[in-house]
Amino acid sequence: MKAWLRAGFLFLLPIVLAACGGAGPDDFDPLPRQATVLAFGDSVTHGTGAGVGEDYPTRLATITGWTVINDGVPGDRANGARDRLGPSLRAHEPDLVLIWLGGNDFLRQRDPAAVKEDLRALVGTVRGHGAQPVLLGVPRASALGAATGRLRDDPVYRELAREEQVALIEGVLSGVLSERELRADPVHPNGRGYRRIASEIAEALDDLGLWLAP
Repeated sequence: MKAWLRAGFLFLLPIVLAACGGAGPDDFDPLPRQATVLAFGDSVTHGTGAGVGEDYPTRLATITGWTVINDGVPGDRANGARDRLGPSLRAHEPDLVLIWLGGNDFLRQRDPAAVKEDLRALVGTVRGHGAQPVLLGVPRASALGAATGRLRDDPVYRELAREEQVALIEGVLSGVLSERELRADPVHPNGRGYRRIASEIAEALDDLGLWLAP
């Protein structure tokens, strides 16, 4: 399934709720070519498993023309990331922040409800700084799921997106890690995997109206 379909389903859900009297989602305008985007995450954002320049933020910058800052810290968890997000926002003053965390929390068997609240705090910090947050889903580690090609994002991402009316891009990492030829190890993509990640994120951002594909 195309990334824009995965992202679009959830993004349309709050619109339906708004029509029924609930709060609506943010209205997105396309970011200008000179926009700064902060890719905020862990080793997957950093590019572990691939060579220099093969990480998804570098590839996304090439696709979109934006300045994309790679702020991925291998081993980082959602709770630890709360301490470094503020300084990163002040250092880079991004227009858009791609929040991709939770994998290390799940590997260490943290309570998903606690991870969800950490992610909620990250979303709030980004909004408080005047930037637009976008959440990316992460699967819980599953050897069976990876072996059968059936990894799925943890439900806390969809729940949080609905509760906070924040845009969510679903299924990107789950899809890549479900294909043996796209991963360097069970939890990291390889160069081909990161290329597909960047392409699918760009498609989803185009569907959300944040980027206009040429």
